[in-house]
Amino acid sequence: MLTIKLSAAAVCSSSSTHFLNPHSRLRFNKRIPFLSNPSFFNPLRPIAECSSFSTKKNSAKTMDSSASSRIVAASEQLKDPDQLIDSVETFIFDCDGVIWKGDKLIDGVPETLDMLRSKGKRLVFVTNNSTKSRKQYGKKFETLGLNVSEEEIFASSFAAAAYLKSIDFPKDKKVYVVGEEGILKELDLAGFQYIGGPDDGDKKIELKPGFLMEHDEDVGAVVVGFDRYFNYYKIQYATLCIRENPGCLFIATNRDAVTHLTDAQEWAGGGSMVGAVRGSTQREPHVVGKPSTFMMDYLAKEFNISKSQICMVGDRLDTDILFGQNGGCKTLLVLSGVTSLPILQSPNNRIQPDFYTNKISDFLSLKAAAV
Repeated sequence: MLTIKLSAAAVCSSSSTHFLNPHSRLRFNKRIPFLSNPSFFNPLRPIAECSSFSTKKNSAKTMDSSASSRIVAASEQLKDPDQLIDSVETFIFDCDGVIWKGDKLIDGVPETLDMLRSKGKRLVFVTNNSTKSRKQYGKKFETLGLNVSEEEIFASSFAAAAYLKSIDFPKDKKVYVVGEEGILKELDLAGFQYIGGPDDGDKKIELKPGFLMEHDEDVGAVVVGFDRYFNYYKIQYATLCIRENPGCLFIATNRDAVTHLTDAQEWAGGGSMVGAVRGSTQREPHVVGKPSTFMMDYLAKEFNISKSQICMVGDRLDTDILFGQNGGCKTLLVLSGVTSLPILQSPNNRIQPDFYTNKISDFLSLKAAAV
């Protein structure tokens, strides 16, 4: 019997580029059945369930090296912020749940960012939310009283356009967008033709006998992001393009389960839109946002920085922290957003950051306490 051994990270992570390469044209439900099971992509699933290794005692000797690689050290509570600050050149911050919640700034953020800048640290802000362009996010930072330049902001809307440029996507082909204005603006700035987006939000399908829905055969890529105007028309149009247009790419800005539209509760995230198109096409998307390494590679090249000199700060284990770990960076989890301490310390959690703390302003309060 042939046994294929894969690491838990390779199997369970949605950022595994070999399995999610849009050019591979693999049908996972036929060729690799276990990858079509959504539970394999649950970051809180016990490692033992994700592993294909036998647990029988008589095979213990052959498992020693593999088993040791699956042991995850518990993360350390941040107690000496100076040590972490001095060990890196760049801090990458997630936005939702770290800098703000909805349209409300999290306490202590301005002072913390000012302190890091005064120490000569480069600050970069990365968000999976694709509803705004870099320029629009710049205005949001300004509205919240934060001095952040457009060049310091990397949204998944920008990542989608940057990815298409990186693969030399033909300019005579079109992009069908399931998403909002941010993606359209970034595609326009990159010089790509697009259709769809908010304009399709009011379109409906009348399912009369013999009805055949037409689609543009010049669409060479479908980009799916968070979309508050998601409807059946968009699902069907995206499905037709991906299934019937030869070589059509399926690109997702992210697969986030939830997002912070307001500070009062969590809301269904972009992953719900991506999941609908994935379900109808039976195709895996190429993810350009976190935890994919695409944005990390782009940032490292853009700023000419070593990944070992970066600390990724975020509130999500399966996107932010995994993003940092996939890129070889130090990681700091803040408990001001999605992840709570019980989730972090759950025995089922296989993603452990280097450090954790309550919020980024702990950089200041812990320093003051030490003094």
